[in-house]
Amino acid sequence: MTPARIGTAPLGTNGPQAGVQGLGCMGMSFAYGPADANASRATLERALELGVTLYDTADMYGSGENERFLAPFFKAHRDELLVATKFALALDPEDPTRRIIRNDGPYIRQAVEASLKRLGVDVIDLSYMHRRDLNVPIEETVGVMAELVQEGKVKQLGLSEVTADELRRAHAVHPIAAVQSEWSLFSRDIEARVVPAARELGVTLVPYSPLGRGFLTGSFADADKDLTPDDFRRQLPRYTGENAAANRALLAPLRTVAEAHGATPAQIALAWVHQQSHVHDVPVIPIPGTRKPERVEENTAATRIHLTQEELNLLAPIADQVAGTRYADMSFTSAGRE
Repeated sequence: MTPARIGTAPLGTNGPQAGVQGLGCMGMSFAYGPADANASRATLERALELGVTLYDTADMYGSGENERFLAPFFKAHRDELLVATKFALALDPEDPTRRIIRNDGPYIRQAVEASLKRLGVDVIDLSYMHRRDLNVPIEETVGVMAELVQEGKVKQLGLSEVTADELRRAHAVHPIAAVQSEWSLFSRDIEARVVPAARELGVTLVPYSPLGRGFLTGSFADADKDLTPDDFRRQLPRYTGENAAANRALLAPLRTVAEAHGATPAQIALAWVHQQSHVHDVPVIPIPGTRKPERVEENTAATRIHLTQEELNLLAPIADQVAGTRYADMSFTSAGRE
């Protein structure tokens, strides 16, 4: 029996309908250790069959390698999907653990042109500012992004990890279709201010890492012990050592709810994120990442799980008890600036 296709949600006030769950493609060539290219290609195809239409990448993922990897798939299905990519964030060639952020006009134009070439497309459906450079007024950055819309190189604009104030200032320059931020049972800081601002402005929320980078699924228990040396998650405080041990103990309610539904913990974690659309009255399109077709089937099935209020109450306390921050340096995030 073929799994049903997922439903849709609006991407911005005047944007297209997108599959209510997208696909984060970063791990197919960056950050999460070795990947099987053939399995990743099969994953892309299976996702599209199931109604996933928003595919998320960035120019920094493998220094452009992720965009190049996705290009043949995008070319083969250009009219069936939405291409989302990002600019502004790069790795320091002298120190790969250090990030460089640029939001200035010349850099934006150079980055978007380079992404268009790597992706093999004429226009980017959703172009995000990946991270905020505090040395450049956000009005200036979005002004340049708006010019790219007028020039037909970009269709819609997105921002990642911005504060509510930054979102409002940006939206006053040009409508913002989507805000991407980490949002999961482990990370709920955006609910205080960013989510209400998005609702007010008609902006869609695109949660990344809705599965806590795999920790909520039980795919690893301690990043230092379970993941390869090149895996980015070893750098994240909440997934190693004493923090990881403390956070594993928080997963018991998730497993309890999963058992009640005959579902996996991953499906309940995703169902919780999807249900935030109704809780907060705002469109939500999470982008869980995977490199396996069977995981796409599992993840999209989560869109059909409804959690009771009692179950939501059982899961609600988890985030406040999480040990460790999302990143070692939180200044890159909206939570670090709110």
